[in-house]
Amino acid sequence: MKTFLVLAIALVLYFPILCFSPVASATPLSFSHGALKGRDFSGQELRGSGFANANMENANFERADLRGAVFSASILRNANLRAANFTTGMLDQIDFANADLTDAILVDTLLLRSTFDFAKIDGADFTDALLDGAQIKWLCSKAKGTNPFTGVSTRESLGCD
Repeated sequence: MKTFLVLAIALVLYFPILCFSPVASATPLSFSHGALKGRDFSGQELRGSGFANANMENANFERADLRGAVFSASILRNANLRAANFTTGMLDQIDFANADLTDAILVDTLLLRSTFDFAKIDGADFTDALLDGAQIKWLCSKAKGTNPFTGVSTRESLGCD
């Protein structure tokens, strides 16, 4: 009985430390509804962060870790997205006009209702990404290159002929 009481007291005293101690991993950030024109996010760890309804025209996300990030109904016109990792992210209703997605990783990413007018996609990996049929047709018309990180060709990742 004494052992049980000591164990119970130890758990009561230790439990708050387990629940409320700082965690080593980065906390997702929210940039939703932000005016982020020209902002430099290059090389940053932004896993799981939110960028809903944000204007990120001319922003720099080169080599940023954006796995699981949510970009919804946002503007990424003329953005530098070179070698950015968007794996398992949600990028729906995004304006990618003139964006540079060279060597970007978009594996298992939701890209519905996004537009890619004049976007550069050389070497981008879209493996298992969810895209509209019209998007795939447009992207296949300009797809070329192989992603240097995944080794997958852009055409193959899109399921082009």
